[in-house]
Amino acid sequence: MKLIRKILLPIVPVYYVVTWLRNYLYDLGLKKSTSYKIPIVCVGNLSTGGTGKTPMIEYLVRLLKDNHSLATLSRGYKRKSKGFQLGTNKADANSLGDEPYQFYTKFKDEVLVAVDADRNNGIKRLLALKNAPNVILLDDAFQHRKVQAGFNIMLSTYSNLFIDDMVLPTGNLREPKCGAKRANIIVVTKCPFDLSGGQKAEIISKIKPASHQNVFFSSILYSDVVFNNKTSLNLKDLPQFTLITGIANAKPLVDFLDEKDLKFDHIDFDDHYNFTTDDLRVFEEKELLITTEKDFMRLKQHESLKDKLYFLPIKSTVDNASKFDALIKDFINLN
Repeated sequence: MKLIRKILLPIVPVYYVVTWLRNYLYDLGLKKSTSYKIPIVCVGNLSTGGTGKTPMIEYLVRLLKDNHSLATLSRGYKRKSKGFQLGTNKADANSLGDEPYQFYTKFKDEVLVAVDADRNNGIKRLLALKNAPNVILLDDAFQHRKVQAGFNIMLSTYSNLFIDDMVLPTGNLREPKCGAKRANIIVVTKCPFDLSGGQKAEIISKIKPASHQNVFFSSILYSDVVFNNKTSLNLKDLPQFTLITGIANAKPLVDFLDEKDLKFDHIDFDDHYNFTTDDLRVFEEKELLITTEKDFMRLKQHESLKDKLYFLPIKSTVDNASKFDALIKDFINLN
C-alpha cells in the first residue's frame, strides 16, 4: 500500500458513510431513480477500473446483436467533447473516448454507440432516434443510480476481490462492499484458466451471494496475432518490440507475452493516459510498437506511427457460458 494511502486512512470512514448514505437514500426511494420500458443491462464494478468491463461489454454485444436492436451507452471518460455524442464515421477517441470508440470501430454497422455523462439524457436521446434501440448496455454505470437498470452485472478481479478490499482513498472501492447486493450477476474476472472447482467454491463462499445472485468466473483470452489498419503479424514471428500500455493493470498482458518468450521493452502509463508530443517522439524512434486495443484507438491517428503500431486483441471467456447467456437472454425476452 502506498504511503499516501496509509496517511489517508482516517478519511475512509467518512467516504464510507457518505457513499453508503447515498445508496440508502436511493434504496428508500428518497432519491429519484428512473426506469425505462426497454431492457437495460448495466455492466460495472465496485472498484476503480481494471476489472474487464470493455471485454465484457463486447461479449454481450456479440451475444445480443444478431437478435436485437442494440446500443451501448458510456460516459466517454477523458473525451474532449461534451454532452451526448453518437458514433458516426467522423468519430474518434477524442469525441467518444477510447473504449466507446473501440466499440464503434468493431460494431459500427451493427450497434449504436453513444456517450453521455448524464445517462438518463443519453437513454432519452437514443430512444428518440428513428432507429431507436430495443436493448441498451450501460457501460461502467453500477454507481450511476439515477438510472434503474433492469439487470446489473458486477465485475471483480480474481487478484483483488471486492470482498477483500476497502473503500477509497486507502482501498479501491468506490462504495461499501455491501453495494454488491444490487448485482444480479457477479463475475470474477481475469481468472487463471486452470482455476479448480474447489477454488471457485472457496471464492463463492467468501462472496456469500444472495439468493437472487449468480456468481460466474471469466478469463481473458489473448490473440496470437497483432493487427493494425493494414496488416497482421503472428506473435511467434515478432522481432524485438516495444510494448506501450495505458491501462489500469498491465501485468496480465506482460505475463502473457513473457510466457511466449518474446523479447520486448515496456513503456507503462496510467489508465486512459493522454500521450504527449514527447511520448510520440520516443515512439517514433522505435522499430515496432505493440499496444492494447484501447491505446491503439488513441495512437492510430498519428501518421508517423501507422506502419509500426499494432494492437493485441483480447476477449472475455465465461465459465458455464450457457447459463450466463441464458440469464441475460431470459431477462431481455421477459421485458
